[in-house]
Amino acid sequence: MLWSDAISFRAALAQAAQMTDIALEKLLAVPPGLEARVYQAMRYSALAPGKRLRPFLVLASAQLFGVARRCALQVAVAGEMVHAYSLVHDDLPAMDNSDLRRGRPTCHKEFDEATAVLAGDGLLTAAFEVLADPDTHGDPAVRCELVAAHQSLDIGAITRLQRMKTGALIAFSCEAGAILAKAPHELRTALRGYAHDLGLAFQIADDLLDVEGSAAETGKPVGADIASGKATFVSILGVTRARAQAELLISQAIAHLDLFEQRAELLREAARFVITRRT
Repeated sequence: MLWSDAISFRAALAQAAQMTDIALEKLLAVPPGLEARVYQAMRYSALAPGKRLRPFLVLASAQLFGVARRCALQVAVAGEMVHAYSLVHDDLPAMDNSDLRRGRPTCHKEFDEATAVLAGDGLLTAAFEVLADPDTHGDPAVRCELVAAHQSLDIGAITRLQRMKTGALIAFSCEAGAILAKAPHELRTALRGYAHDLGLAFQIADDLLDVEGSAAETGKPVGADIASGKATFVSILGVTRARAQAELLISQAIAHLDLFEQRAELLREAARFVITRRT
């Protein structure tokens, strides 16, 4: 068991972040030679300060089924690598052209554009390698299912709207524990429902922060969506209705966890955190 029933959400989130960072440090060790600069950029992006919410969701979902910590952490790290990759590429001049991420210069500003492209590609490839590693699960079929789910996520990240990628990352994180445990269909469906509503609420909260937050709070530029004319939940619904919709989605997400009774309390707290966070 990863956490005791008595642990608070904040403490569990902090522990998940610490474990993820330690694993990332090992997996992204800088090699000698020509690859060193790219690995430095990969580490700069993957180890940037952050909540590590997605790894937490993997670990918390895995705990529901008694999955070994080592296996769950492998998947958690792979998901965080994908998240870091998406941020590096989203920030590029050809995309959002952002100078700030997580309170410090974006990867292409700290290094250069070409290195940032390679760093993002490297993180994505490394994620596949981690999922396919026997350390992730002893059953090759489970590893194949994880890779297939991850690959679908990647395709969504490249070919669909940005907010669909956000939801896909969260969906993968929430269902990963069930995949590792070979959980029955009913329980996997419940986690998918939770992840769907949580992902939409997360995006609405992001849209609200872009309007109401500050760069000091979010660690990235705000107001960019309005300036670019991008359609968001806030631009379509307005602030009041968008916030009400996020709260409704969180209530629905929590209801999906009824099957797990008290064992899912950390996931319930994670859902409440999503719409109250200021970062």
